[in-house]
Amino acid sequence: MYDPIELFKKTEQIVVVNNLKKYYRFRPTGFYGGIATADAVGCNLRCKFCWSGNSVWNAGGTGEFYSAEEVAENLQRIADQKGYYQLRISGGEPTIGRQHLLDLLETIDTKYLFILETNGILLGYDKNYVKALSVFEHLHVRVCLKGADAEEFSLFTGAKTGFEYQMKALEYLKEKQMNFNIALVSTHKEKKQRFFQWLKEMGLDKVMVEEEEMKLYPMVKIRLQKEQLLHYFE
Repeated sequence: MYDPIELFKKTEQIVVVNNLKKYYRFRPTGFYGGIATADAVGCNLRCKFCWSGNSVWNAGGTGEFYSAEEVAENLQRIADQKGYYQLRISGGEPTIGRQHLLDLLETIDTKYLFILETNGILLGYDKNYVKALSVFEHLHVRVCLKGADAEEFSLFTGAKTGFEYQMKALEYLKEKQMNFNIALVSTHKEKKQRFFQWLKEMGLDKVMVEEEEMKLYPMVKIRLQKEQLLHYFE
């Protein structure tokens, strides 16, 4: 098992250099009704169901470095070509490289909605990160929870800690009155029921929760079989 904060620190040294960050592609996608997408390299989790492959497990050998301005230019060009008004970073964890992300949000035209898809761990680890993000009115945060409790989180990610940071992130986002929603990966009915009760106790029962459906791509299926977890998702 690993510590996602320590993994973040090691990964950041690989994928962020002088405020440049690694990405491996820019593309239009049909999610959210159409969105320009930058796929980032590097993550601080190793989810057993992750579809990203090399961009997570081989960060050193994947992608190229881009400035925040170059990422913004690519995303806005794709959006304009396709008639989209939404932009996002996917693939890896976008909160790795804080200043790069803040510079990107500062650069993007506010006519676009930027959707930050994050596991939330770094936001829960450092409340000031959420404070820095809260100034951007064209930002929506989608916190992807890897399990409905700490036990399920560790089962799915292989990490010894992290779920507590995800829950802290929700608390901090609420405090700053930010626009956000939750995407939940869970296969356990009772755990999900307890999770929704926690949300109610935290005053978050009005926050939209998506129950994320896993896509069993061939490499994902092989990994889940190896980890003896395939039956959870079939």
